[in-house]
Amino acid sequence: MITLRSSDGETFDLDEVVAVELQTIKNMMEDGCAESVIPVPNVEGKILAKVIEYCKKHVKSTAKAEEHALSDADLKAWDSDFIKLDQATLFDLIMAANYLDIKSLLDLLCQTVANMIKGKSPEEIRQIFNIKNDFTPEEEQEIRRENQWAFQ
Repeated sequence: MITLRSSDGETFDLDEVVAVELQTIKNMMEDGCAESVIPVPNVEGKILAKVIEYCKKHVKSTAKAEEHALSDADLKAWDSDFIKLDQATLFDLIMAANYLDIKSLLDLLCQTVANMIKGKSPEEIRQIFNIKNDFTPEEEQEIRRENQWAFQ
């Protein structure tokens, strides 16, 4: 059993088979740095709980011998439900997946963001992510002229 402590002091006990899904933690375990509670200073408890939920589900799906293993279709459906998050949580999860080096989760979350902006104009993207346009109209016109291919 491995114990992780989030940045806000919340602790999580997880099986080693789940802990090794978090490459950062796996590396710490291999280097002998995981004797007691492992601090995860960059991740809050509510986000770490979501990360662990994802890892547990994916470990369970790869354990094909288990009678409760998920099919690929069931796992895709679960992932689709898992990513239905508010933007703040989505971006916090991206940061956590990157820090903990969980490639499959990072790929899933980044694809979610890519899908959010696919086919959108720069103005729509600014609105979705609440980004202030700091270009003057002249600067924006110059960028559009220089990069016409991107606006077709």
